[in-house]
Amino acid sequence: MNKKPVLILLLSFLALTVIDIAKAATIPSASLDKNTYLAGQTGYVSVSVYNDKSEKIRVTELSVTINYYYTDGTVYVQKFFPASNTLPDEIPAGETETYQIAISLPTNIAPGYINPRIDASTELWRPQSDSWSYSDHPSYTNLKLYVESPYKQSYETSQQQLQEQKTANQNLNNNVNMLAVTTIVFAAAAASLMFWVFTRRTRPIPQP
Repeated sequence: MNKKPVLILLLSFLALTVIDIAKAATIPSASLDKNTYLAGQTGYVSVSVYNDKSEKIRVTELSVTINYYYTDGTVYVQKFFPASNTLPDEIPAGETETYQIAISLPTNIAPGYINPRIDASTELWRPQSDSWSYSDHPSYTNLKLYVESPYKQSYETSQQQLQEQKTANQNLNNNVNMLAVTTIVFAAAAASLMFWVFTRRTRPIPQP
């Protein structure tokens, strides 16, 4: 028996199976809730998972991995996950679901850019066997997180306070000037009134 055709058919079947599995789910986009973060700040990452299969899938795992440096140069890796009641979650065929993952940065994190990595695990529904089977492990790395320098933050805060102080001083000067003008106007009015009253009282009565 010639085993070559059988082997070719088997390899073709495996290739189709791999392709079918590889395209079960993707992470088309992810975004952060802020453009700039400060040391010790919290936030969240919004992750979209797309089901491009003809059957429903369910997301069983989802994580955000952040590799960052402390100010002393120490490297630290931390993983963040969705809330415990979020997964597993089913996504109908052809639809996208968005998940939020809370993150928190250490107070002594070094400033600069960080590239978080997002990973997911999904299962595909098999109606033939009425069961779930492992489907895909999509990832997303096109995300940049920027941590601002505390010195820049202090400088911007001091500049803001200086501007607020200038504005307050300007408002105070305007109020003082307005009060001075108002006082002069009232003084002039009072002087005119007193002069009018005085002249009326001292005018001689004409004799018949």
